[in-house]
This record gives sequence, C-alpha cells and structure tokens, in this order.
Amino acid sequence: MSEKRDYYEVLGVAQDAGDKEIKKAYRKLALQYHPDRNPDDKAAEGKFKEAAEAYEVLGDAEKRSTYDRFGHAGLKGSGFQGFSGTDEIFSAFGDMFADLFGFGGGGGRGRGQRGGPRRGADLRYDLPIELTEAASGLSREVNITRSEPCQPCGGSGGEPGTDPVVCGTCGGRGEVLSNQGFLQIRAACPRCRGAGKSFAAHCADCSGRGVQEKERKLTVNIPPGVDTGVQLRLHGEGEPGAGGGPPGNLHVVIHVRPHDQFERHGDDLVCRIDTTFPQASLGAEIEVPTLESQAKVDVPAGTQTGDLLRLRGQGMPNLRTKQRGDQIMQVFVKTPTKLTEREREILEELAAIQGAKVKAHEQSHGFKKFFSKLAGHDE
Repeated sequence: MSEKRDYYEVLGVAQDAGDKEIKKAYRKLALQYHPDRNPDDKAAEGKFKEAAEAYEVLGDAEKRSTYDRFGHAGLKGSGFQGFSGTDEIFSAFGDMFADLFGFGGGGGRGRGQRGGPRRGADLRYDLPIELTEAASGLSREVNITRSEPCQPCGGSGGEPGTDPVVCGTCGGRGEVLSNQGFLQIRAACPRCRGAGKSFAAHCADCSGRGVQEKERKLTVNIPPGVDTGVQLRLHGEGEPGAGGGPPGNLHVVIHVRPHDQFERHGDDLVCRIDTTFPQASLGAEIEVPTLESQAKVDVPAGTQTGDLLRLRGQGMPNLRTKQRGDQIMQVFVKTPTKLTEREREILEELAAIQGAKVKAHEQSHGFKKFFSKLAGHDE
C-alpha cells in the first residue's frame, strides 16, 4: 500500500473503543484472513498483516496514545516498524491464535506449538532527557541488561556434549493437563518448560536456563520533538526467542524533565518575562531568553501585567511535521522596591498630574518644592 489506512478504520472500531472491543474486532479479522483459510491469496495475506499491525498499535496503551496524537508519522518517528512477515505475527500473538484454532494456533503449520519457535519477550527502558535535548534531538548510549543464549551450552540448557531426551513428565507434548472442577487447564510443562524435551544434566553455567544475563550497550537515536511517553522501538533488541523464534523488541520510553524557565504546551513553550513600568507604558524592544539562545521582542505601549506576547517559530518542533511551535510570553510589570530621590520625585510629579493620591515622603525635597510652586510660593 502506498499510504497506510487509519488503524481504527482497519479494525472497524470507533476512536473511543475499549480494549475488549478492539481485541474482538482483531480476532474476527484474523480468523477471516488467516493464511490457512486463504492459501496463496496475497490480498488476504495483506489484510491479515494490516489487521495485525493495527492491533499491535491500538492494543498497546502507549503506542495507541502516540498514534492518537501524531498519527502514522509519529509511530515511525518513535521507531515503530510493524511486522515484516506472517511468521512474526504468529510469534507475537501466539496465545491469541491458540484460542482461535486450538493449542498450537496455526492449523497444519504447527505455529506456536510448545517446543516450536517462540518470540522473545519485549524489554522496556525509561530514558530521561532535557527539554533542550527533546527540541534538538540527540543520540544517547544506554546500557541494558538482558538474557542472551548461554555460550557453553549453545542455549540448550543441557550439559555440553549431551543430547536431549523426550520429557518424561509431558511425554514430549510440552504441556500438562490439570482438572479444576469441570474445567481442564493446560499449562506449560514445569520440567521441560514447554520444550517437550529435557536433559538428564543441566548446564552448570546457566543452571539449565539456556540463557545468561548480559549487559549490552546500545545507541538510541531520539528525533526532535519527542515528549514524555513517546516510545522508541529498537527492533530485535529484546529477550532472545526460544526454539529459533525471533527476539523481542526494546521499547525506550522517553521522559522529558521539567525546565526551570519554560513550560511545554503541545508544540508551544510558555514562559514569564518581566518589564519595567516605563517599558510597559511607553513600549520597548527588549531581549528575552529562548530555549536555545536569546531573541528580541517588541513590548507595545500600554502593555499590562498578564498580556501575552508571541515569538513565532521559537517553540518545540512537531514530531510529525518538524515545524516549530511558538514561544508565548506572559508579561509581568515589575514595581520597583527601592527608589532613588530623583525617581521618587518623578513618580510623585506623575501622581500629581494624574490626580492620584500617594503617600507623602518627608525626605522628598522635590515633592515639597513642587507643591510650593503649585501654591504660588517660592522657597
């Protein structure tokens, strides 16, 4: 497809649909367009993949939030890539296909069977950044700890040099059954962990787990305009898959720290600027801070405390369009707390001209002289 359809339209649900409604809609489409029901039908396969991609986004609260705010471009900017093929879909939603088609979930294909390929778990990494970094974008190295195949045993979990045998607990099925009242519950075999095979002796390095915890250094490319809650997906950097299955993904969740001067509102930045009474009364051009440097702004004559001034294009870049928002400044007219004798004389004269009553100041010779002149007396 040259242009992706709206995910809500793909699943046939409203934008305010709940999780259960979204899952139900996807199950219906997955059943309708499943490859086993539509062999060699490329159109059905395309719809199957389209529905899976829509459900991967709308079925995840954080991805859905990003999509609702920024659309497809926002997901692409956060690293979302969708599914490369149907095998990855079966790995990701194996449990759901098991519910649809019975245990194993893939008809004669055997996808999702215990002991077969299983996708690795996803990992999450919370990354705090500064507002200036969110505006410019950056590359950041992160250290994550994840499970990786054990080198001595090659990930098998068995003692090196030994071969696995059919699990005696589950008979190679990879699952065990238990009865709870009139319900029959199936669960992964506790001995072979669903593999259907086990070793007489476990690998001493990994205690039979087949994996070891390793620290890995990764570079995360953060695009300009990200906000708190945006997820960047690093494909294949999660936990390793089992039985030859694909690895999971690493989801880097962005947290933008509060700024001491600017407050973000969408793509706009809001701040406070102070002006003097003469500047607010007469108008002025003053220098104000921006997120990256300084800029000049015109203060119109007669500006009042609370008035808003705007600098176009000095806000945050939009994650989708890359266009920058504005810097909005709320003006506060500062009242001086300490006056020189001359400043006091000028203000008292202004008050007299305006007919405003002010407190007399005993040490103000200028004030006495002014009113002496008004009375027609010269000192």
